Amino acid sequence: MGDPDATGRFGRFGGRFVPETLMPACIELDAAFRDAWADPTFRAELDALLRDYAGRPSPLTECHRLSEELGVRVLLKREDLNHTGSHKINNVLGQALLTKRMGKTRLLAETGAGQHGVATATAAALMGFDCVVYMGEVDMERQKLNVFRMRLLGAEVRPASSDSRTLKDAVNEAMRDWVATVETSHYCLGSVMGPHPYPWMVRELHRVLGDEAREQCRALLGGADPDVVVACVGGGSNAAGIFSGFADTSAELVGVEPAGGAAVGGGVPGVVHGMTSFLKQDEWGQVEEAQSISAGLDYPGVGPEHAHLADIGRARYPNVTDQEVVDAFRTLTRTEGIIPALEPAHALAWVIREAPALAGRTVLINLSGRGDKDVAQIMDLLEGEG
Repeated sequence: MGDPDATGRFGRFGGRFVPETLMPACIELDAAFRDAWADPTFRAELDALLRDYAGRPSPLTECHRLSEELGVRVLLKREDLNHTGSHKINNVLGQALLTKRMGKTRLLAETGAGQHGVATATAAALMGFDCVVYMGEVDMERQKLNVFRMRLLGAEVRPASSDSRTLKDAVNEAMRDWVATVETSHYCLGSVMGPHPYPWMVRELHRVLGDEAREQCRALLGGADPDVVVACVGGGSNAAGIFSGFADTSAELVGVEPAGGAAVGGGVPGVVHGMTSFLKQDEWGQVEEAQSISAGLDYPGVGPEHAHLADIGRARYPNVTDQEVVDAFRTLTRTEGIIPALEPAHALAWVIREAPALAGRTVLINLSGRGDKDVAQIMDLLEGEG
């Protein structure tokens, strides 16, 4: 997966579509990240934090019972075992270090399922920053545990109460705050979306998990790569991270979207949140609300690099239903004693559905988060069915 061009585009997607007041901040961030990423001292400090604080490298787990049941060799990249419970900490620690390097004192973030918000609040507590996290009112209700965790960590959680009251609206509110406070605040965007340099920068900060996974798979598989690499996709940060380790191999790349938020599968090119990408829109060009059982994938767009990978045929982006996700959540729990977040359960749901076509192949799934935050939601759902 290569760098974007000078205008911040991956093919025909990406770019920088922001108000005039934010253009200097984006340019400053681009220059600051390039300078930091080329600085061995910055890289060493980040590597030490990822190792000693976040707990990297995350392990690779072979699912023996599930593999036997499906007839597919299933491997999991265990990002659920990172500190704070997901892959989000990789990106946040990097952006927090960059915030300190730029001399800013306040972190802003948006969050859907709450994992990025928790990671940002964690980094702010570690480094002594003020922190404000925007979260849709709908998501605050279904992710009460993560709201409490953010507040416990010292962050202010502000509800986004417009439109669908989900992730899209939290991004809108965070960007409005950034416009008003840009001199002291850094917007710690949580996915491979938004204006350049965010899609590229966030992917580079998550590249560590793809590099680890490639090395771990080759050690386990006698030098070979998995046949298929699968990850869930909302904005697409965890998928971008793991795809980066295998984009130059023969492995098939599969990003699994929610059926009610399939931006690649059901969208058209459009501009949202500072980028050109695939976007769910109606016939008048208005953004349509995404619908997903998972708060973290409840987003009507997708990162521009994913749009590009789909455009050139390097990756494909099928979708799964909420019921398939719940069934996959229960299957992994039952067979392996691992409770996944609802987000990566989308990736597993696709593997389960496609198992006959995948028979005898080796499939790597990025288990991007653990399911503690979703247990109450699943309990209420299953009790309702009963």
